[in-house]
Amino acid sequence: MLERHHLAILREVERQGSLTAAADVLCLTQSALSHAMRKLEQQLGTEIWLRQGRSLQFTQAGEYLLAVANRLLPQLEMAEERMRQFAAGERGTLRIGMECHPCYQWLLKIVSPYLDAWPSVDVDVKQKFQFGGIGALFGHEIDLLVTPDPLYRPGLHYEPVFDYEQVLVVGTGHRLAGQRSVRPQQLLDEVLITYPVAVDRLDVYSQFLQPAGILPRKHKTIETTDIMMQMVASHRGVAALPRWLAEEYAAKMAIVPLRLGQAGIAKQIHLGVREVDLATDYVQAFIALARGGTGAQAPS
Repeated sequence: MLERHHLAILREVERQGSLTAAADVLCLTQSALSHAMRKLEQQLGTEIWLRQGRSLQFTQAGEYLLAVANRLLPQLEMAEERMRQFAAGERGTLRIGMECHPCYQWLLKIVSPYLDAWPSVDVDVKQKFQFGGIGALFGHEIDLLVTPDPLYRPGLHYEPVFDYEQVLVVGTGHRLAGQRSVRPQQLLDEVLITYPVAVDRLDVYSQFLQPAGILPRKHKTIETTDIMMQMVASHRGVAALPRWLAEEYAAKMAIVPLRLGQAGIAKQIHLGVREVDLATDYVQAFIALARGGTGAQAPS
C-alpha cells in the first residue's frame, strides 16, 4: 500500500514537472517510477494523475496525497537528521527563522551566550525576512520563529520575550529633531525609508500613518540598517526603528529617535515554536535566555 517512496515520487514530480526529471533526481528509471505509481493506483482503486500531452495533471486524490507528502516528508527527514545527530553524540540543531530585519541585531546578543551554554547544539539562522514563517514552522524548515507580529494557529505557541517601542528616527539637524513626538501629518513631505517589507506589515504605516489617512511624499526601501541610518543622518529621509536599536546608532551617529504619536507604538518580539517541541530542553533554554534569564546549561 502507500509507502514513503510513493510520497517522495509525488513530491518530486510536482517539483520537477515531469516523470523523467523526477526519476533522475530520485535515481530511478522512468519505467520503475511509472510502474510503482501504477501499482499504487491499482491498490488504492483511484488515479493519482492524468496525462495531458507531455504534462501530468494531479487528480483530486493526487492533490490530497501531494499535500500529505509535503507535510510528512519534512518531518521524517528532520527525524532522521536528529537520529543521526544523536548517534554522533550531538544534541541537534536549532534552526531559527527571522521575520524581522532589526531583530537580527537583538538575536546576536542571545546566540552568543546560548552557544556557550549548549556546545552540542548548532544554531542556524535563516534570514529570509519576507518568507512565510508559519509555513516554515509547520513544514519543519525551522524550529523557532522570531517575529514582532505573531499569527496564532493551532499547534503553534508564541512566547513574548522582549518589549520595545517603535520610533521615528531623524537626523540631528532635521526640522522635527527638537520634538519629543511627531504627528502623522508631519510626515507628508518626508521621504520614509523602511526595510523591504510589505507595507501592511510595517507598523509605521499600519499603526501610525494609515489610520490618519496619511502617506509620506516618498517611500524608499533599504536592506541594511547601517545604510539606512547613514541616509537619515545625511538628511536623505526619515526611518522607523525599535527604540533600543535607534539609541545604539544615536550613540555613534547624528540621529535622534522620536515617539510616533503622543502614546507611542508599543511592540513585542515573540518566539514562535511548534507546541510538540516546546518541552525540548534546548528550545526552553533559548526562550529563557531571550526573556532575559540565564538559560539552563546543557546536561552533562
